[in-house]
Amino acid sequence: MRKALIVGIDHYDNIGSLRGCVNDAYSVYGALERHSNGTLNFPSPRLLISTGPGHAVEKLTLKNAVRELFKDDAEIALFYFSGHGYLEDTGGFLCSSDVSTGDDGLSLVEVMTMANESPAKNKVIILDSCHSGAAATTTVGAVQADIREGVTILSASTANQYAMEQGGSGVFTDLFVDALNGAAANLVGDVTPGSVYAHVDQSLGPWQQRPVFKTNVKTFVSLRTAEPPIALTDLQQLTQIFPEPSTVLSLDPSFEPARSAEEAANPEIPDPDPLNTATFKVLQNYVKVNLVRSVDSPHMYYAAMESKACVLTVLGQHYWNLVNDGLI
Repeated sequence: MRKALIVGIDHYDNIGSLRGCVNDAYSVYGALERHSNGTLNFPSPRLLISTGPGHAVEKLTLKNAVRELFKDDAEIALFYFSGHGYLEDTGGFLCSSDVSTGDDGLSLVEVMTMANESPAKNKVIILDSCHSGAAATTTVGAVQADIREGVTILSASTANQYAMEQGGSGVFTDLFVDALNGAAANLVGDVTPGSVYAHVDQSLGPWQQRPVFKTNVKTFVSLRTAEPPIALTDLQQLTQIFPEPSTVLSLDPSFEPARSAEEAANPEIPDPDPLNTATFKVLQNYVKVNLVRSVDSPHMYYAAMESKACVLTVLGQHYWNLVNDGLI
């Protein structure tokens, strides 16, 4: 069972309202509900949105929804929040529609208590709000973060920063959705909290808001499966094509199916071999995802036509080991 609670609050009764949080919530909902192949990922995520006075998300409603999310032993319980955040010397808060001062919102300490006590195997908290980096920190400036095993937090900004909007959407959420849709996928298509953070961190400059990542897990859970950049069947051929990670694979013109008229007429150039050309097609797919590189040649075509070689890259050797160990 995979559960998700997605919250987007634009309307506030007593403080300045926002414009992009509801759109962000819908974007996250759309990305999380199904994998790229159309199969269900998070079946029927719960969506709480506030668009106006008649559609408020009050503190009690928000708190009860978070409690409901974390109450059972789901495989993964994911909480996403987009809205105002507030920070004071006692910690951070998520602002519900009915807040007046900010510290009357849902305390991040309460959110962390519910997550830490949850029997769910993986608890993932994703916050696109100002000061959201205060999550899992009991007081402002505290050094030790209280994160129990199985909990991961990804926030848009540090405790002392604002979360920026651009074009009617949160900068962080745009990158988060981009990551879910495949920008942070590994070669088998899995998008993990760690790869999401790496994507967001790399995409934001040093002078912009800085995302915060806190986790206490033994292995990362996959948040979504995107379209992999290489076919699994190709990936699994790594150990067949390269008997060892250090193998230098010799090539010759029989691997390359393309011929110029001059090359086709040259009797010294062997004809394409169907088995070799099939292998060469897979090798070219490896090159596209940085698993293989040609040796002493700018391109695989020339490596074949000039009877040179190719080898696994460091990344290629890593995936070779995964295939060899039966992990892919």
